Amino acid sequence: MSLGAGLRLATGLLTVVPVRSLDDVLELPATDPAAARRTGGAAMLLAPVAVLPLAAAAALVVAAGDLLGLPALVVAALVPAVLALGTRAMHLDALADTADGIGAGWDRERALEVMHRGDVGPMGAATLVLVLLLQVAALTSLVALPWAPLLVAAVVVVSRGGCTLACLRGVPPARQSGMGSLVAGAVPVPVACVALLAWTALLTGAGALAGLAWWQGPVAVLAAAVAVAALLRTCQRVFGGVTGDVIGATIEVMLLTLLLTLTVGTS
Repeated sequence: MSLGAGLRLATGLLTVVPVRSLDDVLELPATDPAAARRTGGAAMLLAPVAVLPLAAAAALVVAAGDLLGLPALVVAALVPAVLALGTRAMHLDALADTADGIGAGWDRERALEVMHRGDVGPMGAATLVLVLLLQVAALTSLVALPWAPLLVAAVVVVSRGGCTLACLRGVPPARQSGMGSLVAGAVPVPVACVALLAWTALLTGAGALAGLAWWQGPVAVLAAAVAVAALLRTCQRVFGGVTGDVIGATIEVMLLTLLLTLTVGTS
């Protein structure tokens, strides 16, 4: 895998961190399909690494909120705001577009057209509101824990594993053009399994420092993987595969599932 180009692609796609022009990478499918597949796989595998600056920003917000004595609800609301700013809200937009596409009916072409249109419909708006409310509610409990900045940073990092799961070998692209076609099916399953173990170890360690039960990290990762798998199954049925929007939506679904699972027993 082209790790350097993959990390640059992941950083440019998933964050606002400035990188060199991605034109050379985006042109790979036409000039060198094998290199494009390696680079796409590396990008989706390294998504949790690419988001480290964003995770650090979220941790800084939590630490600053504690230092300033801000209410937990305020700090919890600021975390998704920072994440949205650090990603140009692309993943939230992707979640809304995916929800609208799924809600458009069972005709594949119509569903893809609705998702590609870009405007937010009623299903997309309702999904955004519900997901953000649940994220803030879960974060309200987590930011009051010891070592909360580290725990929040770990959750942000692991949530980008949704990209890895969405691009496992065997998951087809919904279209033969666009970002989905560059990265879909590009991550080998054995490599993803190793990544899954690394995410679990990271979240378990951060959770232990925060005083969570030993099992919550592994269960959170497992629950998030199941949630992403359910979304991918639905998207394959409705769209025929994954798109860039679907990959972005998996991040928000994984983030929400991790947060909700980690809040068990914290009240």
